[in-house]
Amino acid sequence: MEDLYRSDREMVLVALGGNALIKEGERGTISEQEKNADDICGKLMVLVERDYNIVLTHGNGPQVGIQIIKNELAKDIFPMMPFDVLVAETEGSMGYFLQNAFLNHLRRKNIRRYVVTVITQVVVDRDDPAFKKPTKPVGMFYSEQEAKRFAETFNWTMVEDAGRGWRRVVPSPKPQKVIQRFMVRHAAQEGNIVIAAGGGGIPIWIKGNNDYEGVEAVVDKDLSSAILGTLIEASLFIILMPLSKVYVNFGKPDQRPLVKASLEELKKYYEEGQFPPGNMGPKIEAVSYFLEHGGRRAIITNPESLALALDEKEGSHFYP
Repeated sequence: MEDLYRSDREMVLVALGGNALIKEGERGTISEQEKNADDICGKLMVLVERDYNIVLTHGNGPQVGIQIIKNELAKDIFPMMPFDVLVAETEGSMGYFLQNAFLNHLRRKNIRRYVVTVITQVVVDRDDPAFKKPTKPVGMFYSEQEAKRFAETFNWTMVEDAGRGWRRVVPSPKPQKVIQRFMVRHAAQEGNIVIAAGGGGIPIWIKGNNDYEGVEAVVDKDLSSAILGTLIEASLFIILMPLSKVYVNFGKPDQRPLVKASLEELKKYYEEGQFPPGNMGPKIEAVSYFLEHGGRRAIITNPESLALALDEKEGSHFYP
């Protein structure tokens, strides 16, 4: 029988957005998320067919937002769950949807590779200035009227998000280290498809007695993914989003796609303010980090264009 468990494959880390499983206009039902997981994993099968070792990360904004609302509405009946626990819950549930969908696709093609979800913890600095200024959007989009009501009722910090609506913001400290990095790397090198760092990972800090403790915050999933990618020695980093390419002068009459760029060019565009902090900015920061720390290639595209992007016929491509 062919040995499918090898460490000589090229390692790729793929980062999905939180909306990969709950699309715009959907309520986030289990059937919707299962269908969307099946769809995205079907598109990711091209990486299996091209013989990569694969680590998959994902956002959890809509999902954790639903959990937040459930907790707030039931706070007089059940104990409130802290944010780190909600991140852990969505890591598990979303990992299950993706894991089951991937296994089904593998079985349909009679491919003997397995899938594992790792509940992932990420260390942050307890003195990170982000704790004094919440900036990270979480949860669903709301109208201005709804945002004011939630701010008054639940004491949330709400901000307008790039013309798309209003969202809650929480502290977003910089990730320092991924605790399960060696486990993720070893499992992927053995040929398993690994789902890790959901929602950026569960933020924890180190207490005075050297114990770990969960934190009421959220870690940026793109930067966390880039850090994990370097720690597992991935050579390729792929960020999937709704658009097929990154644009400069986005939304203006002279907008143009960024097809291929060096790290130096990417930093220049970033410094010019081409990539807003709450939108494309974190993705560009993540790509820059990955390329600065040993990554050989990064791609930003949408799931539909992934196969073509691997051959540089679609997507935006970045190199050191």
